[in-house]
Amino acid sequence: MDLPRRPKHLPQVQALAAIGQCKLMAMWDQLFAHLRQPVAQILLTRNDIADRTQYLNAQNTLHELLGMGVIPIVNENDTLSVQEIKFGDNDTLSAITAGMVQADYLFLMTDVDCLYDKNPRDFPDAKPVEIVEDIAELDADVSSAGSSLGTGGMGTKIVAARLATAAGVTTVITRSSKPGNIAAIVQYAESQKAAARSLEASGELPVRVPHHDTAQPPGTAVLINGTSTLHLDQPPLPPLHTRFLPDPHPIRDRYFWLLHGLAPHGTLYIDTGAHAALAAKAGLLPVGIVDVAGTFGQQECVRVSVLQSRDTTKLDEAEEVGRALVNYSSAEIKRIRGVRSSQIAEVLGYADSEYVAWRESVALFKREMSRPVTPSSTEVSTWTRVCCGDFRCSPPTRQAGLRLK
Repeated sequence: MDLPRRPKHLPQVQALAAIGQCKLMAMWDQLFAHLRQPVAQILLTRNDIADRTQYLNAQNTLHELLGMGVIPIVNENDTLSVQEIKFGDNDTLSAITAGMVQADYLFLMTDVDCLYDKNPRDFPDAKPVEIVEDIAELDADVSSAGSSLGTGGMGTKIVAARLATAAGVTTVITRSSKPGNIAAIVQYAESQKAAARSLEASGELPVRVPHHDTAQPPGTAVLINGTSTLHLDQPPLPPLHTRFLPDPHPIRDRYFWLLHGLAPHGTLYIDTGAHAALAAKAGLLPVGIVDVAGTFGQQECVRVSVLQSRDTTKLDEAEEVGRALVNYSSAEIKRIRGVRSSQIAEVLGYADSEYVAWRESVALFKREMSRPVTPSSTEVSTWTRVCCGDFRCSPPTRQAGLRLK
């Protein structure tokens, strides 16, 4: 358009985005035409999936396209989106899309190979982290003081991996300059899963033979403490990557939509008793609410954060544990917080529900379903340092905690 520089005025930026979308899709169409592969474009904003019906419509469209053998190319609708309804980054958008279609794999392509157990710039013996089994512990250290993993976009990839693995999607971080590696990584992961299933069915103990170990050829049975054991026949090692294993009990459908499809409009601060009740899959009663932040209406999404005491001067110490669709507005909840459900009608003059949020309208993050969210000092001391592997960063940069299993 012969513009001297990128415009700052939002309507101009969105107008250029509309022009660019045509050129971008023409390029995709031309590239896939060489493979005789049809493609389709889907543009989304957060508002498009905020309504449950619209979310299901988008989900059904994606499934229908895949069923027709068409590759959907999903992007944020920059022509219409503003800050309040943005996904924020393509990593988050890709994770939400992967969860919507229950994808097998999500690849987050970047300019480094993988995560490392130490910064390879400073430690020549740094080893690549091939498998992440518990991303919750990685998240805990990413958010702690002194961590700067978020620079350069690696932080958003960790967040996206958390979203996707919670939905049951295997997530991989690998180098974008080598897209051909994707097939080799998938082949390797699938062969590992197939071998594990086969051994589980046979009742034999798997013993993985290192690639440099030629003492026992792969596929031979040996005796270990009198037990018949089978060596796994491994495929060739794949290119460097970090693979985040999916949650064996993934969040599906409505709960995934509650946690990741909706933008929260405020925060409910609850006490530990209410937190325990939610973890036991009960609804949220007004007696357990300590305070309210933000302005929102009925049936809008809010954050749910737990306080260790009912001291409202310590709201900054609260930890977010989930999301909820509320039955009352922020103004109403401020009036009924801390009171029993039987007193709602007395306080408000009416009672739409005894619950501030019904059981089916509350979704907790996966870590909340099994353990308290605040790690103990013992847990913190056992974390291992992990680096994203960017050789350009300074020694303390882009590090995160991870317990390697």
